[in-house]
Amino acid sequence: MHIPDKGASREDVFKKLQTFRSEDLEWRSGRMFGYIYDPGSEVREIGERAYTMYLTENALDFTVFPSLRLMENEIVAMAASHLRGGEDVTGNFTSGGSESIMLALKAARDYCRIRRPEIHTPEIILPTTAHAAFLKSAHYLQLKAVQVSVNSETFRADVPAIARAINPNTILLVGSAPSYTHGVIDPIAELGELASKHHLLLHVDACIGGFLLPYFRRLGEQVPDFDFTVPGVTSMSMDLHKYAYTPKGASIVLYRGKELRKYQLFASSRWTGYPLINNTVQSSKSGGPVAAAWAVLNYMGNERYLELARMKLSATRSILQGIRKIKDLRVMGEPEMCLIAVASDSLNIFHVIDEMGLRGWYVQPVYAFDNSKEHMHITVNASNTGWVEPFLTDLAESVKNAKELKPPDPSEVSLSGTVLPKRMAPINTALNLMNPESRERVLIDFVDKLFCHKNAG
Repeated sequence: MHIPDKGASREDVFKKLQTFRSEDLEWRSGRMFGYIYDPGSEVREIGERAYTMYLTENALDFTVFPSLRLMENEIVAMAASHLRGGEDVTGNFTSGGSESIMLALKAARDYCRIRRPEIHTPEIILPTTAHAAFLKSAHYLQLKAVQVSVNSETFRADVPAIARAINPNTILLVGSAPSYTHGVIDPIAELGELASKHHLLLHVDACIGGFLLPYFRRLGEQVPDFDFTVPGVTSMSMDLHKYAYTPKGASIVLYRGKELRKYQLFASSRWTGYPLINNTVQSSKSGGPVAAAWAVLNYMGNERYLELARMKLSATRSILQGIRKIKDLRVMGEPEMCLIAVASDSLNIFHVIDEMGLRGWYVQPVYAFDNSKEHMHITVNASNTGWVEPFLTDLAESVKNAKELKPPDPSEVSLSGTVLPKRMAPINTALNLMNPESRERVLIDFVDKLFCHKNAG
């Protein structure tokens, strides 16, 4: 494929784009429990308008577009206040949770290079429920990631086990609020005490929960302290493009003080061009996400966010209650947010996921790892709140049908092509049976083939 010699008409370009979308999942329907955080058309319009206003502006140079710096500082101030940080808390706007986490780990690594030069192989300790972005960041930054099993009943971080894993090379501990998989909050206060005792940094990954949990607290939920009110917490990450409903990509990384944050920054004047100074990983970047996040936060306000939180809390409770009535399903842990992990000890959960897909629902398949069983993951969003009863009805029917299907045969599975079948249970079962290293190799090989110019057009 090559760039066309003659450009297409405006109508043909957008017609082609619409054709490309024909196989995409329809997220506007409210039947998609994952990936998309949809607040409705009114809020979307606010974000889209602000985004396009700043689509071309480049946040690379804050002296050229000072309005972007102004908006970023205001967003960071809102985030710091929301997470109950004092005047010393500072941070930056990033493209997403993975970048926020990577920057926090870079800051920790470089901070400890100066203060603990005897460490040549810095280590971070994280529960096995911590987001894979920590493993990716450790890979890029040449940090050793030490994973520690969580409590097999609550799925919360096992603080005594983490304490036993600390050694002279440890620089940072990790906790989640909540963990993505099971929706439970790690014992952040205990981790803070542990970090302080050993003079370590502590990062709290609140990417998915940091924005919503404070509203749950206002609604009377018993939300444990997980933010900057906890002594020992030195950095936090919180996404805005999830439950703050701003357009992607929008996240915040925060630090308890500029002394740590400055190690996140990069500057270079050792070349023949302009002096390069970056707050984040990216250099050139559209001002659209910053403007959109600022606009949505100001448009929504606490009142609208609290009402959405009330709706999601009610829907989550109803879904949990309905799932617990289905004999062959069980909820893993006690979710403290809108994230539910559903397993089965009597049938193949991947069959259930396929059956739900055939009925127009998207729920996420998750493989077993450590003491967490393979399961179906449900992320409850504002757009899902009106679909609770139909969802539970179809889930019960899907379980009934799944029990009548024969077990998938992994020996019949092939990932040699680039088109996935409608029923993924055989593939998911085969991948679930592999050890993590083999699974990663298979997935890398498959994606390497999938993203190939020969498959274009």
